[in-house]
Amino acid sequence: MKSQILVKGQQQVPCLFLMGDSLFDNGNNNLLVTTAKANYPPYGIDYPYGPTGRFSNGRNIADFLGEFLGFDKPISPFVTAKGLKILKGVNYASGGAGILDESGRQQGDRFSLNRQLQNHRTTILRLALLLGSMDQAKEHLRKCLYTIYIGNNDYLNNYFLPQFYSTSRLYTQQQFADFLIQKYSQQLRTLYNYEARKIAIFGVGLIGCLPRVLAMYPPTNGSTCVDSINGAVQLFNNMLKSLVDDLNNDLPNAKFIYINTTSISSGDPSALGIKVANASCCIVSRTITKGLCTPGKVPCSNRREYIFYDDFHPVEIFNQLTAARAYNATSLTDSYPIDIRRLVQQ
Repeated sequence: MKSQILVKGQQQVPCLFLMGDSLFDNGNNNLLVTTAKANYPPYGIDYPYGPTGRFSNGRNIADFLGEFLGFDKPISPFVTAKGLKILKGVNYASGGAGILDESGRQQGDRFSLNRQLQNHRTTILRLALLLGSMDQAKEHLRKCLYTIYIGNNDYLNNYFLPQFYSTSRLYTQQQFADFLIQKYSQQLRTLYNYEARKIAIFGVGLIGCLPRVLAMYPPTNGSTCVDSINGAVQLFNNMLKSLVDDLNNDLPNAKFIYINTTSISSGDPSALGIKVANASCCIVSRTITKGLCTPGKVPCSNRREYIFYDDFHPVEIFNQLTAARAYNATSLTDSYPIDIRRLVQQ
């Protein structure tokens, strides 16, 4: 598969800022009081430095995006980003985080998207000190790429958890998607006001195909996924394209793009050598950290043949595929209006 060949060479943007949830988190949750953590074995079994807080056996999507963009080292998590490192960007992502502040609260603390924006404001003040003035910081920030993968927890750990949240009783699926888009639009405009100009937004994935969801709501009518949940998420994703158009029209010099994770993860996984699409590679916990890997248990050895490492998160090879097609679309439906590779050239 050609798209798996990593692009080596020159850094294509001076800095990369990442926001989102556990699919991007590379250590921000390690010191938080939460069950949403991945800083223990068997997480990181294929990562050079072992368990780091990445919810995978190896690198995550954020890591691969950095590699495709020519960065020689992973972008530092906000909680440890210090000194000159922040000139190359910061990763603010947090397991359990959502567009809504309350999403994921039943797991414990997390940096919601609003808190991630506050943390970015802290970084901007640090950049102004490093570069000598706020004007210099703003000039630097306008050249960066911003990538956001958020929304999964607003469904998984909010709307579809009626025992903890009232949203599914208060809103129809369409009303909830409208509500999320309205909030997200405000947050993206705040990011623009912080001088972000090149912004890639990932849609919510096919969460109706997650092993945890399949266990909770067994599929019907011969489907391999929970179609009702994927349908609810699709309402939100469909509106993201329109949101990208609105933001690009409203905000001078803004270049927003939409990454269609549904398109990227659709298709026949066996063509990639994947044999298990509906179960986790690691032995998952059935107690407090439901669906995450049980600490210290040995995972499957044939990790390249699975999609999922635990009940929620992909294995490294699938993260690489997602990042590769977000960076360089192999289908017209993978990104809109352009892919990340073309975005950073503008």
